[in-house]
Amino acid sequence: MYLGLDLGTSGVKAMLIDGDQRIIGSASGALDVSRPHSGWSEQEPAHWIRATEEAVAGLKAKFPKGLAAVKGIGLSGQMHGATLLDADDKVLRPCILWNDTRSYEEAAMLDADSRFRQITGNIVFPGFTAPKLVWVRKHEPEVFAKVAKVLLPKDYLRLWLTGEHISEMSDSAGTSWLDTGARKWSSELLDATGLSETQMPSLVEGTEQAGKLRGELASKWGITGNVVVAGGAGDNAASACGMGTVAEGRAFVSLGTSGVLFAANASYLPKPESAVHAFCHALPKTWHQMGVILSATDALNWYSHIAGRSAAELTEELGDSLKAPTGVTFLPYLSGERTPHNDAVIRGAFIGLGHESSRAVLTQAVLEGVTFAIRDNLEALKSAGTSISRVTAIGGGSRSRYWLASIATSLGMPVDIPADGDFGAAFGAARLGLIAATGADPVAVCSAPKTEETIEPVTALSDTYEAAYARYRAAYPAIRSLAH
Repeated sequence: MYLGLDLGTSGVKAMLIDGDQRIIGSASGALDVSRPHSGWSEQEPAHWIRATEEAVAGLKAKFPKGLAAVKGIGLSGQMHGATLLDADDKVLRPCILWNDTRSYEEAAMLDADSRFRQITGNIVFPGFTAPKLVWVRKHEPEVFAKVAKVLLPKDYLRLWLTGEHISEMSDSAGTSWLDTGARKWSSELLDATGLSETQMPSLVEGTEQAGKLRGELASKWGITGNVVVAGGAGDNAASACGMGTVAEGRAFVSLGTSGVLFAANASYLPKPESAVHAFCHALPKTWHQMGVILSATDALNWYSHIAGRSAAELTEELGDSLKAPTGVTFLPYLSGERTPHNDAVIRGAFIGLGHESSRAVLTQAVLEGVTFAIRDNLEALKSAGTSISRVTAIGGGSRSRYWLASIATSLGMPVDIPADGDFGAAFGAARLGLIAATGADPVAVCSAPKTEETIEPVTALSDTYEAAYARYRAAYPAIRSLAH
């Protein structure tokens, strides 16, 4: 048996698979996000451990024999978080999360240093780890002076699981400290932020062994024998392993808290000016490109709270057939935006509201706004030299066939829905645990699931969707001028 642990923003998911990659079961533990100031987003690392214990306890209660037979564990996690530890591995402050934009000035300062784009292949985004440390150095110098180790969220879980300070390439590529082409820390970039390589975890590939489960936890969970913990992956690379998006030409769209358009690459293809992320993949000698929007289902959940209806109720009001855009435009920049704008200050907006704008019209606009942000990502990927002809949909938002039809129509390509099953980050993490424990071939293990259904573009609405996308693009400069 093999265990995947996925540390997300809203919870930890534990998934158990057998040697044939059949899903035995899953359980989860919930998490909350603290937002003490506008643009801030934090979590207590102790809460990650609590949620993980809750998830594993849920698995143990339902599948005690399966959990007892675990031989490998894979880790996946939300990227970019700054988890700061002192010399005794004590947490110095709450973790600053991926969607925290307080360090936008520090990010701009680092990005102005040409070495960062040259070495990492990426813009220094405010959500990345390095500018967060510069912010801490400036605003919390007493904390910065005590920093002995900087860990990414899933790697703090690894420390708890194994006692080891280890990370891997895919997650570390989102720090702005990794030489992404050479797959190693850049001492030059660390020095530019007042840090050294001794304050970083050691690096392995996502498929390699990265510690063993502590005996105390193994006993608590009823596991006997040595349990290997794999390097694992950042959440999107782990999802790619779960979806079989590991070879050139394969791509997926993820509608989770954030939105992602992810394409696997056989070589390193940086183009930072496009605001496309060029990261290491979880498999050795592979890379990937992705465009990222900060609010996908998060935008629908925000509107759901305002409207006083669940997200499912709101999307059900739209029916099954895709409708032409109404003229109401929604910009989903509730906490700034990454690809293609790299704008931490911009905020969301409804444009074109009238007395006739019903709740359903606003729901439709929210879905279309996220769709058009994903379309922005496609255009950015094209400019970075990546061509894709179809995508597979994952994430909670992919349960809405209406939303997928909107995305297919705007992107102008089929959207595949995988056969019944959960092929996301927890499954990908479990696959990496299997590979690390058995030495199995990574590409063979990370195969693509069967397609259950394909959502084709609604070609009759292609022209109206293009016009609506043009309105969406034209709205950004005006809203930006107000925000800035």
